[in-house]
Amino acid sequence: MVTSIDPSLLISNKSNTISTGNSSLGKDEFLKILMAQLQNQDPLNPMEDKEFIAQMAQFSTLEQTTNMSSLLEKFINTQTQSDSILKYSEMIGKQVEWKSTDDTGSGIVKSIKQSDTGIILELDNGEEISSDSITKVSMAE
Repeated sequence: MVTSIDPSLLISNKSNTISTGNSSLGKDEFLKILMAQLQNQDPLNPMEDKEFIAQMAQFSTLEQTTNMSSLLEKFINTQTQSDSILKYSEMIGKQVEWKSTDDTGSGIVKSIKQSDTGIILELDNGEEISSDSITKVSMAE
């Protein structure tokens, strides 16, 4: 008796479209693949210890790299914000001239503060100006 294979099951009849979600694998996807591999392994020929340990080391490395990237990003953001206010703090006690779209003026910087829009300089006359509008800085007279 000869058994024939249904031609619709041949690989050549299948479409070549490959559907992928995200182009990069994160730690969650890696862990899912590892768990699926462990659940579907052949009980008579299980994964060797060396392979399992290597995969767990890769997972641990991936997790640590992700954590380090997140911490580095937070550190850079903190440094950027701190540097701005420290940089402008050198202007305290100095004479500044400023120009905005509808006004110009000058005064001595009394204090510096950070707002959502950027660095704000408070002058000795109580006026507050944005650091972006400063045109000249000089020694106070």
